[in-house]
Amino acid sequence: MWEEIKHLGVVVEEPFIIQDLNCEDHKRQNPSNNEEGCYFLGDSCLIALASSLASAFDPSPLQDTCVAIAEPKNAVFVNGKFCKNPNLTKADDFFYSGLDKPGNISNPVGSAVTPVNVAQIPGLNTLGISAVRIDYAPYGQNPPHTHPRATEILTVLEGTLLVGFVTSNPENRLFTKVLNKGDVFVFPIGLIHFQFNIGHTNAVAIAGLSSQNPGVITIANAVFGSDPAIDPDVLSRAFQLDKNVVKNLQSRFWYDNN
Repeated sequence: MWEEIKHLGVVVEEPFIIQDLNCEDHKRQNPSNNEEGCYFLGDSCLIALASSLASAFDPSPLQDTCVAIAEPKNAVFVNGKFCKNPNLTKADDFFYSGLDKPGNISNPVGSAVTPVNVAQIPGLNTLGISAVRIDYAPYGQNPPHTHPRATEILTVLEGTLLVGFVTSNPENRLFTKVLNKGDVFVFPIGLIHFQFNIGHTNAVAIAGLSSQNPGVITIANAVFGSDPAIDPDVLSRAFQLDKNVVKNLQSRFWYDNN
């Protein structure tokens, strides 16, 4: 057991488990138990310590990249944003106005996303939460996309939306639902999801996301609108399309509704 603890890089004196409760103390307090109970207590404490150390993990990323650098003089570590001096913090650091205003839905996808994340409210830094307002024209959509750093919980304020998400490989199972005013739906972190206004009138939704900077990857934009473009041979085989079809898709303007 001690060797296993040492593998975790922890320096601990071996008697530490029994210095407060040795076997003799245990037997006096628990006369019905034999020495196995004492050893069980010691092993259990060691296991608990090892488990707590082994469960440590790197902090969740708050940006797309954070490249390692060998020269500290040229480096800066920012997983998110720099923190303001608390003595200079004010109420406006936690305030945003304007989520009552509809976004411009006169665009190819017929939707507009108004974000309220750490870029709009600096006080969200390190708090792990943000929000968006989404406006939809009749038959407009928030195209298939994913948030690499956040789970999303969406509430319909007006209209009727067809929403859904697809699970990871190999099942690629589709979960879909028609939402009306007041309905709520959750999109798990990292999974491709969408919303489509199936009504004849405008629709509005508001969503909370479990990151100060959830990020968004719109699938069509990323695949066919990357800069520089992905080799058409790659996409032709991946999507089982003629190369000319791929080139045509890559030549289009892929609108970003965020």
